[in-house]
Amino acid sequence: MTALIESRTPTTARRTYSRWLSLVILCAGTLMTVLDGNIVTVAMPAIQSDLGFTASGLAWVVNAYLIPFGGLLLLAGRLGDLVGRKRMFTAGLAVFTVASVLCGVATSQEVLIAARALQGVGGAMTSAVVLGMLVALFPEPSERARAIAVFSAVGAAGGALGTFLGGALTEALNWHWIFLINLPVGVAAWAAAVRVLDREEGAGLGKGADYPGAALVTGALMLTVYTIVGSGERDLTTTLVMAAVAVALFVAFTVRQSRAARPLLRLRLFASRLLTGANSVQILMVATMYGFQFIGALYLQRVLGYGELLTGTAFLPAPVVIGVLMLTLSARVVGRFGPYRVLLAGLALIVVGMGLLSRAPADGSYGADVLPPMLLLSVGFAAAMPALTGLAMSGAREEDSGAASGLFNTTQVVGGSLGLAVLSVLAASRTEGLLSGGAEAVAATAEGYQLAFRVAAVIAAAALGLAAAVLRPRP
Repeated sequence: MTALIESRTPTTARRTYSRWLSLVILCAGTLMTVLDGNIVTVAMPAIQSDLGFTASGLAWVVNAYLIPFGGLLLLAGRLGDLVGRKRMFTAGLAVFTVASVLCGVATSQEVLIAARALQGVGGAMTSAVVLGMLVALFPEPSERARAIAVFSAVGAAGGALGTFLGGALTEALNWHWIFLINLPVGVAAWAAAVRVLDREEGAGLGKGADYPGAALVTGALMLTVYTIVGSGERDLTTTLVMAAVAVALFVAFTVRQSRAARPLLRLRLFASRLLTGANSVQILMVATMYGFQFIGALYLQRVLGYGELLTGTAFLPAPVVIGVLMLTLSARVVGRFGPYRVLLAGLALIVVGMGLLSRAPADGSYGADVLPPMLLLSVGFAAAMPALTGLAMSGAREEDSGAASGLFNTTQVVGGSLGLAVLSVLAASRTEGLLSGGAEAVAATAEGYQLAFRVAAVIAAAALGLAAAVLRPRP
């Protein structure tokens, strides 16, 4: 906000304007990173054909982004507290934009995968500090609720919007443009962030840079995400060994943080019932929603026979409903009924929506079997996500807001990766079993997806039960 508050006595109206303009900039940066987590999904066949990826190798177009993104969020959040959140956010935008251009001009598998990994680094740097900056910008509860609703709407709608844009850009131009579109957006967001966002001084790298702890937790998180996203390509023994190593790294990190003079992540964060409970609920809820997004898209393509653009268009009601509800009703509903009640209502709708999807047959239709549960899921997520975000961040102290923001984003990525891996493996295993028994291909595929949706409904029900038990307000 430097240019907007040069005067020593800025008016309240001017200050309010600059804060909401800052929120727009933070949302723009977030939107880019969310879109790129999903925009490649529909374009994968075109990328495979152009660059000659094998079926297993193609998965790394997604995995190369998710692994550094999920693995570096916590470290980036803490470093944001130390060097200044504005510096971390603007640096992340620059890295992400440059990496997007490298992805767009890639002509080989190696260049594309390396550039996607660099995108993940920039995405982690950008995303890790956003919630902490938002909380500092809006300390007043009612304004914070509105700001969180706007931020959550952008993040939630961006996932489904990425599916549509990926199909539209690939079909109208080519797959390179799903990355090159980030260049003008990234440059504009970076320039605006440098000019508008408040300049803040961090605590300094000498006050909390626990480098051994950083190495342990980053390695643990990266290995966790790597184990999750690649579990379908390895044998069970290898997966279990990798999981055991990841757990050992987490244990070593915990021991290190309990003894370090300047820990990377203060363990007192986990003493907060709201912060710990909200992150646990988020893992389950996001696992469910990622399952809907990816398995739902596969159902439209492989069972109903939709093409790329039509599949993306079919998902458009989701971001529209989520965006409209979050921007117009979410803050008022949370303010009237409280985040706890709104969260439970939203999770209940998600459970019902997933239950309806589990009945989608091989001879189903979009209007009867996909759209109604999609609308229920969208309404449920629009209610639950802002309430959950508010509960999580209300459980962190101001000096820990960057680390809490990084932790919240980390559990989101890990939850999504876990849901995608588990539900995809279940669907594929069920389909293969039916095909080996002589079942017809489309019917076997539909039954595999039905199983995945049933398990997703159970996961959503577990999130509802956990939220009801752990996040209940205390007198």
